[in-house]
Amino acid sequence: MKNLPDRRLLLEKARQILGGIIDENNQAVFTNRYGRHYMDDWDWFQGVALFGVYTYYRQTGEQAALDYLIQWFDTHIKKGLPVKNVNSMAPCLTLSYLWEETGKAEYLAICREWADYAMNGLPRTPEGGMQHITIDSPNEGQLWDDTLYVGVLFLARMGQLDNHPEYVHESVRQFLVHIKYLTDVTTGLFFHGWSFPRLDHFARARWGRGNAWYTAGLVDYLDMAEIDPGVRMFLISTLDRQVEALAKYQTKDGMWRTLIDQEDSYEESSATAGFAYGILKAARLGYLPAERAEMGVRALHAVLDKIDEHGILQGVSAGTRLYDDLDTYRTIRVNAQPYGQSMALLAITEALRTAPDAP
Repeated sequence: MKNLPDRRLLLEKARQILGGIIDENNQAVFTNRYGRHYMDDWDWFQGVALFGVYTYYRQTGEQAALDYLIQWFDTHIKKGLPVKNVNSMAPCLTLSYLWEETGKAEYLAICREWADYAMNGLPRTPEGGMQHITIDSPNEGQLWDDTLYVGVLFLARMGQLDNHPEYVHESVRQFLVHIKYLTDVTTGLFFHGWSFPRLDHFARARWGRGNAWYTAGLVDYLDMAEIDPGVRMFLISTLDRQVEALAKYQTKDGMWRTLIDQEDSYEESSATAGFAYGILKAARLGYLPAERAEMGVRALHAVLDKIDEHGILQGVSAGTRLYDDLDTYRTIRVNAQPYGQSMALLAITEALRTAPDAP
């Protein structure tokens, strides 16, 4: 693959990014506006970060990363787990992999409990979509892009891991329902969300990170679940059309914006990292034409340039709800976030698979 950074540089950047999630004493680096360490909580912020750390461990075999994950989960399990919702399911994806690594029965029991909730307890919209219920809002009748990444991947994973084909079938339905209601057929991009009570897409935001949840999530979903070949072809064709649309909006320096098609919205790093990861992996696996990898390489270089001297990915938008106007998306604050670190780590880790040795 042309113009990829060499392995030595990528490993250096990966370790910097990892150090931006945890310090040398396995303590969280980030604090939120209330002074709490971001990694102290059990929610989607942390769940996405944990999966990035696990993917890095799986690729490099670095024991310190695995030790941190085990310590993190053991501490939170002892403390007590939060109320179940879509976002709080996110850490369970990594926990399912840790069960395979460690054989700890407690890990599997938790995963089974939360997968049962996803299958049987999570509120549904019309047509059976997972309602994006969160800790602070039921979001009645709403479908969000985010759900596919933070909830559906875990359900598919448990269906495959724990011999529950009905979970895999449900994951397929979720992808199809979300694609049906969130696809902007005029561009091939995805709207951030859909409301059944309102019968609209709120601001019709073609939100960057929401689109990246599909690009990054689908390539991992296809690893996690054995699905019907026809469905597989459909999902990949949806990805292909999305990436074709993304090519029109990538900036000269390789970034994408928080509102992909709005030139007056800011460039956003977590979406760019998610696109880099998904495009590079999809091209490597043959889901996308090989020439599309060039987009991913450009995005990777842009992400690497956004990593500061402390290993923090700059230019990451904060947590984002569905809004009625595009201006609110334009003004979401930008700061350091653990999911930004994770998406950068995923992109770097994927690039390591094909990167050349240092000269």
